Amino acid sequence: MADRKLARKVLETEAAAILALVDRLDHRFDCAVELLRNCKGRVILTGMGKSGIICRKIAATLTSTGTPAFFLHPAEARHGDLGVIQSDDVVVALSYSGETEELVRLLETIRRLGAKLIAITGGKQSTLAQAADVSLDCSVAEEACPMNLVPTASTTAALAIGDALAMTLLVEKGFREEDFANLHPGGKLGKRLMRVESLMHSGDKCPIVHATTRMRDVIYEMSRKGLGMTCVVDGSGEPAALLGIITDGDLRRHMEGTADVLDLTAADVMTRHPVSVTRNTLAAEALNLMEQRKITSIVVVDKIDGDATKRVAGVVHLHDLWRMELF
Repeated sequence: MADRKLARKVLETEAAAILALVDRLDHRFDCAVELLRNCKGRVILTGMGKSGIICRKIAATLTSTGTPAFFLHPAEARHGDLGVIQSDDVVVALSYSGETEELVRLLETIRRLGAKLIAITGGKQSTLAQAADVSLDCSVAEEACPMNLVPTASTTAALAIGDALAMTLLVEKGFREEDFANLHPGGKLGKRLMRVESLMHSGDKCPIVHATTRMRDVIYEMSRKGLGMTCVVDGSGEPAALLGIITDGDLRRHMEGTADVLDLTAADVMTRHPVSVTRNTLAAEALNLMEQRKITSIVVVDKIDGDATKRVAGVVHLHDLWRMELF
């Protein structure tokens, strides 16, 4: 049977290592965030072994939240990859001892190039800490390893510091939900945050007729755009104001009760005050609304300069949401 007592001790030790970081957040953390926020180039993470793995995760978190970052292997840097470091970059170096040979060898070059250096280390008086513009203390009382050898609590603490930097930076830079969705178009989170603006049929792809358009031309527009509906607008302004919509269902109902539906205009057939959403509506919200109203298309509208009039921006069809796998 697994030694659950040991497993609990591991979790408790790593949790304690993270909690111990809370009281260490001081002006040095503020300075590190400021360096990252003012970085005109890229953020370069570097570290050996387990620290290198943590660097890759921090770099991925920064990149996915709007801060260009990547991992530089310190050993490879000594064999040509140093060329990626520029004077307007910020280097974040991870080493628990602060004396990792491969990192120490990079310090002279980083300083010569003029890049800023943030150290995340447990060695507060180490060579790395002394050389850095800002040094963040991630020392731990003990590793979670029973032999106090394997990097466990120390790597967890370093990762937590990286997350704290990334999330603070995210807020400082005004990173929004829609920004996250734009950077994660293929993931579940990105799809959940997708806005209808990125899915709608707009411009020439949006079916639009005027209120005075004859039904023969209305039917042609609906057939040509292939969405089973068309918006009806008043013809004034750009974009034009939404008056109503005509759907395949509207056509069928009027054909049953009207001798010659082709003699009518769009205004005679349209459904007034149709359901609509704005550009920044979540795709998931639009889907929920379409399911509630039992409709297959929804009009996306703009309200310009405080004008209460709804002006057509585009149309979202149920099939567009199917393709996004929101069901």
